[in-house]
Amino acid sequence: MFPVQDLENTIILIKDGENLVREDFLEKCRPFVFKTACRISRRALEWGRDDELAVALIAFNEAIDRYRVESGVPFLAYARMVMGSRLTDHYRKESRIAQSSVLLPPNGCVSGSLEYAKSWEVYWEEKAAGEREEEIKEFGRLLTSYGVTFEDLVKCSPRHRDTRQALMRAAWSLAEDGSLFEELRQKKKLPLIELEKSTGIRRKNLERGRKYIIAMALLISRREEFLYLSSYLRMPSAFKGDTNECARDGC
Repeated sequence: MFPVQDLENTIILIKDGENLVREDFLEKCRPFVFKTACRISRRALEWGRDDELAVALIAFNEAIDRYRVESGVPFLAYARMVMGSRLTDHYRKESRIAQSSVLLPPNGCVSGSLEYAKSWEVYWEEKAAGEREEEIKEFGRLLTSYGVTFEDLVKCSPRHRDTRQALMRAAWSLAEDGSLFEELRQKKKLPLIELEKSTGIRRKNLERGRKYIIAMALLISRREEFLYLSSYLRMPSAFKGDTNECARDGC
């Protein structure tokens, strides 16, 4: 996934007319577009064969132009909403679904009504708020299945930068090691011995930060689904030292 903390700067450059940046950004985000379109379509898609992917890519590009950095909504979450709206519109035109849905006005459509423009802004803000709330609930349910709660994270989140970096390094190692992560998923327990060997972090430190490591590893492994939380924690695409995940809390 494209690094979350680089998105805003990239969008600003694109809006300033940097077409090469746009092309590079679209190429890097094709996997995200693909996964999102497949999830919305609820079937396996293939580039060059299925219209849904072309619709989704055009919608993603449209989202770049429509997005407002100051909105506070993560760009990828906003793009996902736009892709969902455009794909719904596509299916309606293809008569594949009959349910009603609130749709975006056509791309490039200019309304003379300020109230009309504001109504769309309110709609997206409310939709984003609903998605954010549901995402937090879903992540909470996921944590509970591993014996972790949000209250636990408040209590056990490391306050010191060195400790935070060490535990985040352990979380990234766990999330990116297929066999270790599968062991976590199956047993719902941290593979302490193996993680100590792979990271060099002392076992007692891993044990002390067990719940934090589990929570971060789960978020890392599904960061393209939990877009609001990933954005809030400024989750990178790979471990790069201090991720500033506690910066907003003064940690």
